Amino acid sequence: MANIFNLMQQAQQMQGKLQQMQDDLTRRTVSATAGAGMVTVECDGKGTVRRVKLDPSVVNPADIEMLEDLIAVAAAEAQKKAAELAQEEMGKLTGGLDLPFKLPF
Repeated sequence: MANIFNLMQQAQQMQGKLQQMQDDLTRRTVSATAGAGMVTVECDGKGTVRRVKLDPSVVNPADIEMLEDLIAVAAAEAQKKAAELAQEEMGKLTGGLDLPFKLPF
């Protein structure tokens, strides 16, 4: 019975650490650029886009498609960096265990 109690305590501690990690990820920022720095996208550590910065020279009404592509590339790269950051932080939390499932952030 003591083993079950210890296991439940460990699960509660892990849950608290996981919540803290998620809160920390929300406060962290990653960024990526495209078009030689003409477009920058910033995301929080969970991958939510928080800011898009555009160099005025990239805003060409005759070529909106290029701007759209640059934004998409920068956003995808920033979200990839956020996922890598989350995975790195989760590795710290789990002691490097390779989890058999994908985390929801």
